[in-house]
Amino acid sequence: MQANEVLRLESGGVLPLYVPPKTVRGVVLICPGGGYQWVAPREGEPVARAFNAGGWAAAVLEYTCYQGKPLGKLPLKQAGEAMHVLRQRFADMPALTCGFSAGGHLAASAATMLPEEVRPAFAVLVYPVITAEPGKCHKGSFDNLLGTDRTAGDEAQWSLQNRVTASTPPTLLLIADDDRTVPPVNSTLFYEALKRNGVKGCSLRIYPSGGHGGGFNPDRIYRTAWRADVLDWLGTLPNSAS
Repeated sequence: MQANEVLRLESGGVLPLYVPPKTVRGVVLICPGGGYQWVAPREGEPVARAFNAGGWAAAVLEYTCYQGKPLGKLPLKQAGEAMHVLRQRFADMPALTCGFSAGGHLAASAATMLPEEVRPAFAVLVYPVITAEPGKCHKGSFDNLLGTDRTAGDEAQWSLQNRVTASTPPTLLLIADDDRTVPPVNSTLFYEALKRNGVKGCSLRIYPSGGHGGGFNPDRIYRTAWRADVLDWLGTLPNSAS
Protein backbone atom coordinates (compact mmCIF):
# COMPACT_ATOMS: atom_id res chain seq x y z
CA MET A 1 0.00 0.00 0.00
CA GLN A 2 1.52 3.28 -1.12
CA ALA A 3 1.14 6.42 0.94
CA ASN A 4 -1.02 9.10 -0.67
CA GLU A 5 1.58 11.68 0.30
CA VAL A 6 4.85 11.85 2.22
CA LEU A 7 5.31 14.99 4.33
CA ARG A 8 8.68 16.22 5.63
CA LEU A 9 8.69 17.87 9.05
CA GLU A 10 10.76 20.99 9.69
CA SER A 11 11.88 19.51 13.01
CA GLY A 12 13.06 16.35 11.25
CA GLY A 13 11.28 13.08 10.64
CA VAL A 14 8.96 11.93 7.90
CA LEU A 15 5.17 11.63 7.86
CA PRO A 16 3.69 9.25 5.26
CA LEU A 17 -0.03 9.93 4.99
CA TYR A 18 -2.62 7.27 4.13
CA VAL A 19 -6.15 8.41 3.28
CA PRO A 20 -9.15 6.09 2.81
CA PRO A 21 -10.87 6.34 -0.59
CA LYS A 22 -14.28 7.26 0.81
CA THR A 23 -15.58 9.34 3.73
CA VAL A 24 -12.90 10.33 6.24
CA ARG A 25 -14.11 10.18 9.87
CA GLY A 26 -10.99 11.64 11.47
CA VAL A 27 -7.22 11.44 11.45
CA VAL A 28 -4.78 9.40 13.53
CA LEU A 29 -1.10 10.01 14.17
CA ILE A 30 0.60 6.62 14.53
CA CYS A 31 3.79 6.37 16.61
CA PRO A 32 5.48 2.99 16.04
CA GLY A 33 7.65 1.44 18.72
CA GLY A 34 11.28 0.41 18.71
CA GLY A 35 12.70 1.52 22.05
CA TYR A 36 13.52 5.00 20.67
CA GLN A 37 16.26 3.04 18.84
CA TRP A 38 14.37 2.48 15.59
CA VAL A 39 10.86 2.83 14.12
CA ALA A 40 9.21 -0.59 13.80
CA PRO A 41 7.70 -1.03 10.31
CA ARG A 42 5.10 -3.58 11.52
CA GLU A 43 3.57 -0.85 13.70
CA GLY A 44 3.43 1.69 10.89
CA GLU A 45 1.85 1.04 7.50
CA PRO A 46 -0.15 -2.08 8.58
CA VAL A 47 -1.69 -0.06 11.41
CA ALA A 48 -2.48 2.79 9.01
CA ARG A 49 -4.20 0.27 6.75
CA ALA A 50 -6.31 -0.98 9.67
CA PHE A 51 -7.43 2.56 10.52
CA ASN A 52 -8.15 3.30 6.85
CA ALA A 53 -10.50 0.31 6.80
CA GLY A 54 -12.42 1.99 9.63
CA GLY A 55 -12.63 5.28 7.74
CA TRP A 56 -9.75 7.09 9.44
CA ALA A 57 -6.95 8.90 7.64
CA ALA A 58 -3.63 7.84 9.15
CA ALA A 59 -0.15 9.31 9.24
CA VAL A 60 2.88 7.32 10.43
CA LEU A 61 5.39 9.41 12.36
CA GLU A 62 8.89 8.28 11.40
CA TYR A 63 10.51 10.23 14.23
CA THR A 64 14.21 10.71 14.96
CA CYS A 65 15.71 7.84 16.96
CA TYR A 66 18.85 7.44 19.05
CA GLN A 67 22.04 8.32 17.17
CA GLY A 68 24.66 8.35 19.90
CA LYS A 69 23.22 10.98 22.22
CA PRO A 70 20.00 11.22 24.25
CA LEU A 71 16.99 12.38 22.26
CA GLY A 72 15.38 14.51 24.96
CA LYS A 73 12.39 16.46 23.68
CA LEU A 74 13.09 16.02 19.95
CA PRO A 75 10.59 13.19 19.27
CA LEU A 76 7.91 15.10 21.20
CA LYS A 77 8.66 18.23 19.16
CA GLN A 78 8.20 16.19 15.99
CA ALA A 79 4.94 14.73 17.28
CA GLY A 80 3.70 18.24 18.04
CA GLU A 81 4.57 19.47 14.55
CA ALA A 82 2.91 16.42 13.01
CA MET A 83 -0.27 17.00 15.03
CA HIS A 84 -0.30 20.65 13.94
CA VAL A 85 0.02 19.64 10.28
CA LEU A 86 -2.73 17.04 10.56
CA ARG A 87 -5.08 19.39 12.41
CA GLN A 88 -4.67 21.91 9.60
CA ARG A 89 -5.12 19.30 6.88
CA PHE A 90 -8.18 17.69 8.51
CA ALA A 91 -9.78 20.71 10.12
CA ASP A 92 -12.97 20.14 12.13
CA MET A 93 -12.28 16.42 12.37
CA PRO A 94 -11.25 14.53 15.52
CA ALA A 95 -7.51 13.91 15.82
CA LEU A 96 -6.26 10.78 17.54
CA THR A 97 -2.81 9.55 18.47
CA CYS A 98 -1.99 5.84 18.57
CA GLY A 99 1.33 4.53 19.86
CA PHE A 100 3.01 1.18 20.42
CA SER A 101 5.65 0.35 23.05
CA ALA A 102 8.15 3.27 23.09
CA GLY A 103 5.90 4.86 20.46
CA GLY A 104 3.18 4.54 23.11
CA HIS A 105 5.37 6.66 25.37
CA LEU A 106 5.63 9.23 22.58
CA ALA A 107 1.87 9.14 21.93
CA ALA A 108 1.16 9.48 25.65
CA SER A 109 3.68 12.35 25.83
CA ALA A 110 1.71 14.07 23.06
CA ALA A 111 -1.50 13.51 25.04
CA THR A 112 -0.08 14.90 28.29
CA MET A 113 2.75 17.32 27.44
CA LEU A 114 1.81 19.15 24.24
CA PRO A 115 -0.05 22.48 24.37
CA GLU A 116 -3.81 21.99 24.30
CA GLU A 117 -4.15 23.56 20.84
CA VAL A 118 -2.21 20.66 19.27
CA ARG A 119 -2.99 17.94 21.78
CA PRO A 120 -4.91 14.95 20.34
CA ALA A 121 -8.57 14.58 21.22
CA PHE A 122 -8.15 10.85 21.98
CA ALA A 123 -5.26 8.45 22.56
CA VAL A 124 -4.82 4.73 21.97
CA LEU A 125 -1.80 3.17 23.69
CA VAL A 126 -0.86 -0.39 22.81
CA TYR A 127 1.55 -2.16 25.20
CA PRO A 128 2.99 1.30 25.96
CA VAL A 129 6.10 2.39 27.82
CA ILE A 130 4.84 4.86 30.43
CA THR A 131 7.02 5.04 33.52
CA ALA A 132 10.75 5.58 34.01
CA GLU A 133 10.62 4.28 37.57
CA PRO A 134 13.41 1.74 38.22
CA GLY A 135 12.04 -1.78 38.40
CA LYS A 136 8.97 -0.87 36.33
CA CYS A 137 10.43 0.79 33.26
CA HIS A 138 11.68 -0.42 29.90
CA LYS A 139 15.26 0.64 30.59
CA GLY A 140 16.46 0.77 26.98
CA SER A 141 13.77 3.27 25.96
CA PHE A 142 14.82 5.72 28.66
CA ASP A 143 18.53 5.18 28.06
CA ASN A 144 17.91 6.36 24.49
CA LEU A 145 15.54 9.15 25.44
CA LEU A 146 17.21 10.56 28.56
CA GLY A 147 20.67 8.99 28.74
CA THR A 148 22.21 6.64 31.25
CA ASP A 149 23.18 9.49 33.61
CA ARG A 150 19.59 10.68 34.05
CA THR A 151 18.51 11.90 37.47
CA ALA A 152 15.54 10.88 39.59
CA GLY A 153 14.01 14.22 38.61
CA ASP A 154 14.37 13.37 34.91
CA GLU A 155 12.69 10.03 35.52
CA ALA A 156 9.81 11.64 37.37
CA GLN A 157 9.32 14.25 34.62
CA TRP A 158 9.12 11.61 31.88
CA SER A 159 7.03 9.12 33.88
CA LEU A 160 3.80 10.02 32.19
CA GLN A 161 1.45 8.88 34.92
CA ASN A 162 2.76 12.00 36.70
CA ARG A 163 1.70 14.24 33.78
CA VAL A 164 -1.98 13.25 33.65
CA THR A 165 -4.45 16.03 34.45
CA ALA A 166 -8.19 16.54 34.08
CA SER A 167 -7.54 17.82 30.53
CA THR A 168 -5.76 14.66 29.37
CA PRO A 169 -7.77 13.17 26.49
CA PRO A 170 -9.81 9.98 26.88
CA THR A 171 -7.45 7.05 26.45
CA LEU A 172 -7.73 3.39 25.51
CA LEU A 173 -4.95 1.12 26.76
CA LEU A 174 -4.45 -2.35 25.28
CA ILE A 175 -2.02 -4.85 26.82
CA ALA A 176 -1.36 -8.56 27.15
CA ASP A 177 -1.00 -10.13 30.56
CA ASP A 178 2.02 -12.13 29.38
CA ASP A 179 4.01 -9.12 28.09
CA ARG A 180 7.60 -9.80 29.19
CA THR A 181 9.16 -6.76 27.49
CA VAL A 182 7.24 -3.80 28.92
CA PRO A 183 5.72 -4.59 32.33
CA PRO A 184 1.90 -4.27 32.22
CA VAL A 185 2.12 -2.03 35.30
CA ASN A 186 3.05 0.76 32.88
CA SER A 187 -0.51 0.77 31.57
CA THR A 188 -2.20 0.31 34.94
CA LEU A 189 -0.28 3.29 36.38
CA PHE A 190 -1.51 5.49 33.53
CA TYR A 191 -5.08 4.23 33.80
CA GLU A 192 -5.14 4.83 37.56
CA ALA A 193 -3.89 8.39 36.99
CA LEU A 194 -6.66 8.99 34.43
CA LYS A 195 -9.27 7.83 36.94
CA ARG A 196 -7.82 9.93 39.78
CA ASN A 197 -8.07 12.99 37.57
CA GLY A 198 -11.64 12.30 36.47
CA VAL A 199 -10.94 11.72 32.77
CA LYS A 200 -14.10 10.18 31.29
CA GLY A 201 -14.44 7.57 28.57
CA CYS A 202 -11.19 5.71 29.29
CA SER A 203 -10.72 1.96 29.03
CA LEU A 204 -8.03 -0.58 29.94
CA ARG A 205 -8.22 -3.94 28.20
CA ILE A 206 -5.95 -6.77 29.30
CA TYR A 207 -5.80 -9.85 27.09
CA PRO A 208 -4.62 -13.15 28.58
CA SER A 209 -1.91 -13.62 25.97
CA GLY A 210 -0.35 -11.90 23.00
CA GLY A 211 3.05 -10.88 24.34
CA HIS A 212 4.71 -7.74 23.07
CA GLY A 213 5.04 -6.30 19.58
CA GLY A 214 3.32 -7.12 16.34
CA GLY A 215 1.02 -4.12 16.10
CA PHE A 216 -2.44 -5.13 14.90
CA ASN A 217 -1.07 -8.06 12.88
CA PRO A 218 -3.99 -10.54 12.75
CA ASP A 219 -1.71 -13.60 12.68
CA ARG A 220 -0.76 -12.91 16.30
CA ILE A 221 -3.20 -14.12 18.93
CA TYR A 222 -5.78 -11.48 19.93
CA ARG A 223 -4.49 -8.98 17.36
CA THR A 224 -7.77 -9.11 15.42
CA ALA A 225 -9.66 -8.43 18.65
CA TRP A 226 -7.37 -5.49 19.47
CA ARG A 227 -8.01 -3.88 16.10
CA ALA A 228 -11.78 -4.28 16.41
CA ASP A 229 -11.75 -3.01 20.00
CA VAL A 230 -10.05 0.23 18.95
CA LEU A 231 -12.78 1.06 16.43
CA ASP A 232 -15.50 -0.04 18.87
CA TRP A 233 -14.07 2.22 21.58
CA LEU A 234 -13.86 5.19 19.24
CA GLY A 235 -17.52 4.67 18.47
CA THR A 236 -18.43 5.19 22.14
CA LEU A 237 -16.84 8.63 22.34
CA PRO A 238 -18.53 11.97 21.64
CA ASN A 239 -17.38 13.74 18.48
CA SER A 240 -15.36 10.74 17.33
CA ALA A 241 -17.20 10.78 13.98
CA SER A 242 -17.26 6.98 13.94
